[in-house]
Amino acid sequence: MKTRLITREGFDKLKAELDYLWREERPEVTKKVTWAASLGDRSENADYQYNKKRLREIDRRVRYLTKSLESLRIVDYSPQQDGKVFFGAWVEVENDEGEAKRFRIVGYDEIFGRKDYISIDSPMARALLKKEPGDAVTVETPLGPALWYVNAISYPDA
Repeated sequence: MKTRLITREGFDKLKAELDYLWREERPEVTKKVTWAASLGDRSENADYQYNKKRLREIDRRVRYLTKSLESLRIVDYSPQQDGKVFFGAWVEVENDEGEAKRFRIVGYDEIFGRKDYISIDSPMARALLKKEPGDAVTVETPLGPALWYVNAISYPDA
């Protein structure tokens, strides 16, 4: 079960993707399908088959985005969050071996294509919630528990 939270930037990005797909890419692909269909035999027409497939992919993504945007709850930065880890925070952690990581805790729909974002539903994010700099957290991993120390916390709008 994924938490239905999203940052303002993430929401705006998904909305922009939906607008692009619906207003620009879909009409263009529809024109190509119509043109390819007018050429005759569709069974051996690669343009027709490829663009029909692309149209189905666009429609599937549009349905997903429309449904998601209706159910997501935007979480904006609040000054009360300063000094503790909450949704939307950039967190810097380090383990005993000196391995450091920096990432932002965001909603599930925002993590794709970003190596520096983690989902609020991840074990690391769950362990870090409400922690402060200097706190130690134990994160359950497939290899067993791992100990991390919170070095820094910041928020984009702070």
